[in-house]
Amino acid sequence: MEQGNGCAQPEFDPTIHPINRLKICATLRYHGAVAGTIRYEMKFAKLRDAVDVSDATLSKQLLALEGAGYIARTRDYGATRAKDVVWVSLTEKGLSAFEAHMAYLRTMAEID
Repeated sequence: MEQGNGCAQPEFDPTIHPINRLKICATLRYHGAVAGTIRYEMKFAKLRDAVDVSDATLSKQLLALEGAGYIARTRDYGATRAKDVVWVSLTEKGLSAFEAHMAYLRTMAEID
């Protein structure tokens, strides 16, 4: 997915393309919630608010991204289920796929 110069090779990704999934990946990347960084997770609730979707919608979209290996979720268990904290991060595979998809979209936007 990368060219020799370190730039992502443009590639359409049908898993990332739906708008909510694109927003999820973009938000995780923007906030540094990417594997390999010092603090690479984002709270589910903060991600939900940033993407402006319901809990159910976010869970459904995360399931699709997780199935592709693009995100990882971990849960810190609280005293009750309501106090559990779910953390979400973009995997290295997810970051590469997101950057390749964005390169594809930029290429498409430049076509006359």
